[in-house]
Amino acid sequence: MSNVIIQGILFDDKSSYQKGPKLAPPLIRKALNSGSLNLFAENKISIENDIIIDKGDFEITNYFDVEEITRKHLNLSDKILTLGGDHSITFPIIKAYYNKYPKLDILHIDAHADLYEDFEGDKYSHACPFARIMENNFAVKLVQVGIRTLNTHQAEQAKRFNVEIHEMKDLDLSKISSFKNPLYISLDMDGFDPAFAPGVSHHEPGGLSSRQVIDLIQNINTEVVGADIVEYNPTKDFQDMTAFLAAKMMKEILAKMI
Repeated sequence: MSNVIIQGILFDDKSSYQKGPKLAPPLIRKALNSGSLNLFAENKISIENDIIIDKGDFEITNYFDVEEITRKHLNLSDKILTLGGDHSITFPIIKAYYNKYPKLDILHIDAHADLYEDFEGDKYSHACPFARIMENNFAVKLVQVGIRTLNTHQAEQAKRFNVEIHEMKDLDLSKISSFKNPLYISLDMDGFDPAFAPGVSHHEPGGLSSRQVIDLIQNINTEVVGADIVEYNPTKDFQDMTAFLAAKMMKEILAKMI
């Protein structure tokens, strides 16, 4: 059985509205190990397991270093869970993944499609990672769930890249098509309704419940080879609610990966 590496990416330079997600990784770990919860996921698998190796946090000054750090860890393991950081980090992570997984599916949970050609003049903004991923053919299939801010440009981009979007306004989780390739999960914490995750920069009401996202992950029936949890902004949190939710999601995703 392959190891699963955890890496923290301390980076939010490409956040467009508010800084803060670079502070998240150690606080997610703090919640996970606080003693408030045990380390068993709901499928009764414990993440207190020798195959899970935490490589710690990495302070990023050069955006493209994210790819090199990820590539280094993929040389040590087949699977990585990344704690971010803003959503811009997903593009260099997936770029590193492409060498090992040339046929990769992505499940993207988010309020936003993040498909802008560029945002505020930056092609690598946290609003653009999935445009970069799809134009480079780094993913065979991209499924987006929880979207509730789709504008004309991003709808056109979604059509261009053949993205399967499940918007909140007509959400039916049973209609998500099955994945046939190794799967990467990208979880933006603002995919949750702000009632469940107040600690995000972009509050978008009408989002997913924690139960919906947990069920979505638990019902995945293909191998999960990577994941990221991004856009938790501790400066906006209330009584660490979002940190504990991120820790819960970390447990569920890790249990799925192992």
